[in-house]
Amino acid sequence: MNVALVLLTTALVITAAVMAAAGAGKLARMDGATYPAALTRAAVAFAAVITLASTVVAALAGLLT
Repeated sequence: MNVALVLLTTALVITAAVMAAAGAGKLARMDGATYPAALTRAAVAFAAVITLASTVVAALAGLLT
């Protein structure tokens, strides 16, 4: 049960990160950014979501143990 919950949560976080990255890239292109700049903004958004999720997990793990 725990393995399934971890895999489901991981898939949800990665999906949210990809969606945020796609949105950031699309908004950057609509703003007139070049493709490399839009890709950079998308990568930063992806990394931010992953970092936020790992920070929340670390904080919750500290509280629960």
